[in-house]
Amino acid sequence: MNATDRYPCTARRLALVLAACLIGATVSLAQTAAVMPTVVDVIPSGNQQVPTQRIMATLNTRPGQEYNQAVVDNDVRELYKNPAIKEVQVRLAETGPGKVVVYFQVTEHANRIQEVLYPGAKHISKEDLESLTGLRKGMVLNPVAVQVGRQAILRKYTQEKGRLFTSVDILEGDKPGDTRVVYSVCEGDTVKVSAIEFTGIEFVSEGRLRTLLVSSKTFLGIGGEYNPMMVEADVGKLIEYYKSYGFHDVRVSRELIWDQGASRAKLVFHVQEGRRYRFGNIQVDGPKDLPTDQMIALCAAREGNHYNENEVKRDQEIFKAMRGYEGINAVVNRDLTFKDNGEVNVRYEVIERPVNTVGQVIVIGNTTTKQNVILRQVPLYPGQILSYPDLRVAERNLGRLNIFEADGEKGIRPTVEVLDPDGPNPVKDILVSVQETRTGSLLLGLGVNSDAGLSGSIVLNERNFDILRPPTSLDDLLSGRAFRGAGQEFRLEAVPGTVVQRYTASWREPFLFDTPFSLGVSGYYYTRIFDEYYETRLGGRVTVGRRLNDYWTVTGGVRAESVEVLNIPFFAPAQIYDAAGDNFLLGLRAGLTRDSRDSFLRPTEGSLVELGYEQCFGTFDFPVLTAELNKFWTVYQRADGSGRWVVAGRSHVGWAGDDAPVFERFYAGGFRSMRGFEFRGVGPNVNGFMIGGNFQWLNSVELQVPILANDQLYAVAFCDSGTVDTDVTLDNYRVTAGAGLRIVVPMLGPVPIALDFGFPIVKADTDRKQTFSFWVGFFN
Repeated sequence: MNATDRYPCTARRLALVLAACLIGATVSLAQTAAVMPTVVDVIPSGNQQVPTQRIMATLNTRPGQEYNQAVVDNDVRELYKNPAIKEVQVRLAETGPGKVVVYFQVTEHANRIQEVLYPGAKHISKEDLESLTGLRKGMVLNPVAVQVGRQAILRKYTQEKGRLFTSVDILEGDKPGDTRVVYSVCEGDTVKVSAIEFTGIEFVSEGRLRTLLVSSKTFLGIGGEYNPMMVEADVGKLIEYYKSYGFHDVRVSRELIWDQGASRAKLVFHVQEGRRYRFGNIQVDGPKDLPTDQMIALCAAREGNHYNENEVKRDQEIFKAMRGYEGINAVVNRDLTFKDNGEVNVRYEVIERPVNTVGQVIVIGNTTTKQNVILRQVPLYPGQILSYPDLRVAERNLGRLNIFEADGEKGIRPTVEVLDPDGPNPVKDILVSVQETRTGSLLLGLGVNSDAGLSGSIVLNERNFDILRPPTSLDDLLSGRAFRGAGQEFRLEAVPGTVVQRYTASWREPFLFDTPFSLGVSGYYYTRIFDEYYETRLGGRVTVGRRLNDYWTVTGGVRAESVEVLNIPFFAPAQIYDAAGDNFLLGLRAGLTRDSRDSFLRPTEGSLVELGYEQCFGTFDFPVLTAELNKFWTVYQRADGSGRWVVAGRSHVGWAGDDAPVFERFYAGGFRSMRGFEFRGVGPNVNGFMIGGNFQWLNSVELQVPILANDQLYAVAFCDSGTVDTDVTLDNYRVTAGAGLRIVVPMLGPVPIALDFGFPIVKADTDRKQTFSFWVGFFN
């Protein structure tokens, strides 16, 4: 007996199950084949305004492909993006076994826009409104697009224009059958910021925080529009500022407190400073050939000091530069760990890469400037070890030329970078990218001061001059390409005035024949009315300079002048009459300068040393020796490094030979000399005539204290002292003391208005006193 005979029921059941599975599989395969037919054609229908070709270009369903529902669904979504299409339906038609035609039935918006109106919109132009909505006459009227346009208008008024109570209603354009789009705009009043206040601050003053804000308060109804987007940006700036000085947990919120009415409000920033973290453990990982203690000793960040983001960044730059001078492109990462005890641990990770050498140096963007003008600012040459810090040096050098576009807000500046920095090739090409900018300027100025009276100024200046690039055509001249591109400096200046007149033309080549030598040539005509006589000078000067390093410069020059002394009173002393009429002067001068100041306009650190010797020939033969030292110290600053109190010291010594004429002698008094005395009011005096001295020693100590948080107004207290005499003597040493103000008005230029009150303490009987001295000027 076999198994089938023994278990008849079981065998039959198994046979039935196998048969059912076979039938199910067959049906499943048949159904699978049925849902995956081949597309034999794709036909758009119902479209009148949208071309068939455009619809077909939008679709990814193609004849010859297998039908795919997901692809069809995506095609429908893409068609809905067309503002002319109102509805899309898909229909399938079988043309045979496994074959279908796909119909895309579209329903279009029936109407086109005949007119778009914005009644009530007075403070946004129609052109700007059309750009916001994207709606114009002749377009298909899409109610959804009309709604989107309404939101764009409302956002413009409330978020950017400061009109928080603006309403925008759709009168026409959102209903079937409409042919016009009409937005009714009720603008409401512009919300003005009446005041900006802060709560919860202890780290710095409100005034200092205000300098960080873009938002401002109104003044006499001018400016101060409330802009929500700008305020949110201000919140971000405040948070970033606080975190950079160790306030890791800072929170900042803002509040509007309405004044009477709905057009003015006080803007209040609520600051929760939190604790200020201090540096904890400082750790340096990475370089194996340098001791960790040596690396940590170089850090600006010190354990126990308050956290400072600038110090951390400086440390990263130091570590990168240390390896960069060896041709190693080091990446310095930093990891900050803020702990519950108020400390932040800093871990620097120095990742070193193989030593590289310089390949080609490629320059792009210089459509006007010559190649050599750029390359001489890049201290990298093919074949040398690639010194990575020199990339930043090159960028600074190109920026100092002031002939290329530089906009910090837009991120535009000259850049020097390595091509393929992470590639395996050890020879790296260098890409120098610049963008040309306008380098010529016409400046109109007006100035008045207690030493030289009232004067005007007309200055034509070109910073990227090329004396060997004359115009080749009228178009070449008008386009601004002529006489440009060699990095030279050219300046024409006319300064007519009530007391002083000066007219000059100067040209300077800062890198003569692409060497560190400079060459300057100038011609000038000058007149000056003094109490004792009138003076005119017609002359020229040639100067050759050599920059020795970042601080030291040596110069040599020659000047030739015709000096005329006129209108001398008949009772003037012999010292003045000796110089009457025309005088010829030829001077040969050598000079040495060391400049380490951190700023030319308002130095806070560093020094300036100038030494000079000139031998003059002609109508009079005499030598002139001069030495001047200017030194600057910061004695106090705010917690964030701003608001520096600066002590400025100055000492000037000069000596001229006995044959020096009155127009080459030394005089003192007035602004930038000895305040408390008139211009040229200190020195030897004969019968009421100032005849000048052969020896001069002037000293000054000045304390500069900012008054405003933006450092645009600061007070000064000073003590000036010195002497001018016919011999080297200190018998008539004068001393003055006083105070004054420096006012920086951005619209008048970077040079501050100076107002000083000086009071002589020690003086000679013949000195001419003047309590108030000032200097005011501006350029436009």
